[in-house]
Amino acid sequence: MASTGDPEYKSSSTPVPVSGSGGADYFKFDVILRFLLFAASLAAVLVMVTGNQTEYLPIPIPAKFRYSPAFVYFVAAFSVSGLYSIITTLVSLTAIRKPNLKTKLLLQLIFWDAVMLGILASATGTAGSMAYLGLKGNKHTNWNKICNIYDKFCRHVGASVAVGLFGSIVVLLLIWISAYSIHSRVSK
Repeated sequence: MASTGDPEYKSSSTPVPVSGSGGADYFKFDVILRFLLFAASLAAVLVMVTGNQTEYLPIPIPAKFRYSPAFVYFVAAFSVSGLYSIITTLVSLTAIRKPNLKTKLLLQLIFWDAVMLGILASATGTAGSMAYLGLKGNKHTNWNKICNIYDKFCRHVGASVAVGLFGSIVVLLLIWISAYSIHSRVSK
């Protein structure tokens, strides 16, 4: 049996603070990634909404993002993501200045980042499936491809979905950084 005076068997209710270069303080990297999320969200929305194109097949037929619920959802989700990234960037900057908030804040950020990842991934997947349908069509349901006619519109949609996928990956990295930072704060 170990004696109660043995330091190896003592437990502490307070976590060991991690500091220095080997610590788990990634809030500066967190701020950079949140800025990237804002930029990706803004770019995805702007590229999607500016992709209007009208072709004159016996009559003028326009192609606009608002004609598809999947694209409207994509724009709404990435608009929310842009606002979310601004708010959480400010929160992360506050945490850099007030270190006593960091552990609780990391847990909150993991939760809300996971919610945002679900929203962004579903919006990207939904818009991507509609983009693929426009590119390839569906012979089983007799839906024709339209990207051979609405090439500018399809390029905008494809670029927007690609930037949206990048934004989803950024949120995944934010979750990983927060989880690793919490993990490294737990006393061994």
